[in-house]
Amino acid sequence: MPRRSLPLQGRMRWMLLGLFLLLVLLLFAYLLECTPPADVSLVLPGLGAESHGKEYYQALLQEQEERYLSRSASLKRQIAQLKQELQEMSEKLKVLQDRKEGPGVQGLVETKDQEPGDLLEFLHSQIDKAEVNTGARLPSEYALVPFESFTSSKVYQLEMGLTRHPEEKPVRKDRRDELVEVIEAALDVINNPDEEDGQEDDVPMQRQTYTESHFTEGLYRTERDKGTLYELFFAKEDSDNFRHVTLFRPFGPLMKVRSTSVETNGVIINIIVPLAGRTEAFSQFLHNFREVCIEHDRRVHLTVVYFGQEGLQEVTSYLEKMSREASFSNYTLIPVDEEFSRGRGLDIGAHTWKKGDVLMFFCDVDIYFTLDYLNTCRLHTAPNSQERCWILERFWLWNDMSVPLGLPQYR
Repeated sequence: MPRRSLPLQGRMRWMLLGLFLLLVLLLFAYLLECTPPADVSLVLPGLGAESHGKEYYQALLQEQEERYLSRSASLKRQIAQLKQELQEMSEKLKVLQDRKEGPGVQGLVETKDQEPGDLLEFLHSQIDKAEVNTGARLPSEYALVPFESFTSSKVYQLEMGLTRHPEEKPVRKDRRDELVEVIEAALDVINNPDEEDGQEDDVPMQRQTYTESHFTEGLYRTERDKGTLYELFFAKEDSDNFRHVTLFRPFGPLMKVRSTSVETNGVIINIIVPLAGRTEAFSQFLHNFREVCIEHDRRVHLTVVYFGQEGLQEVTSYLEKMSREASFSNYTLIPVDEEFSRGRGLDIGAHTWKKGDVLMFFCDVDIYFTLDYLNTCRLHTAPNSQERCWILERFWLWNDMSVPLGLPQYR
């Protein structure tokens, strides 16, 4: 039995092996029959494949070229149309300019110069709107945009009111750079004067002589919809002749408005003080008046309007003593037998003056002023007009000695 089983096992193995091989052959044949045919041009490189690729790409290139030519022709038509419209608009604009300028040779000559002048015309219109040359009527004092003052190292802001010191410490870098640029521009205007500045040609030694050290004070204010106005004053040492430069920045480059010379030597200030009693305060006022006005200036006149009889003799003696010691006789004492009224006293003092044009400074006995303030009054006033810095006086009333620009303060 064991001998007969061995051949049977061998046959079974061979039969299983044969069946496995048959299945493999059938599977291979099935794969050959069912697989889709591959692209011969992609699988087998040869002459036929290469010839088919060239034709394909040539067709693609021809199609792209046709699209490009069509797009180019369309753009050329649009450009020609835009050129025609631009020419028509230029002709219409030229006709309008000719009508505006009117007939004449001057209009034809100035056409070329005025082609890029629309911006310049707009900037000049901003200057006219910003009250640089003429003022405008305001509905109330709240609509007023006040000036802020500055020197070469300090800026004094008015919007702080009376609760904080107006001096900006330290000055912001952007504001400092802006003001330095303005001062340099003003110096360039002074040292390189134009013909309209009125500087004579026979005094060439006066040119190129002003530096930043000659800058005395400046004012500026910004109107939100117009721009920033700058007014700067320069003076030589121990000189009463000031150079006044006005610049304007209409939200663009700085523009020169004017450059003039201001002579303050012949401007007399009539200081009018209404008083009733308060002799001690008046004595202190005379002490400051003697130090500032008599010893350093002497181009002033003091008018005291005294109400009542009590203290009148003492005030008279103070004035006579000052006159003897300082050899000063430019004062007037006006006794008034009425109840004290500051407005009434100022009116009496103003109408008492009969010696020609004078700058009137309506003053209180408690106000302390400096020599710089007197110069400021002379610089910022004009004949037959109110002092422009009177609004500043409403704000600059402080209890320390560091008074910017000599503006008055209360002690």
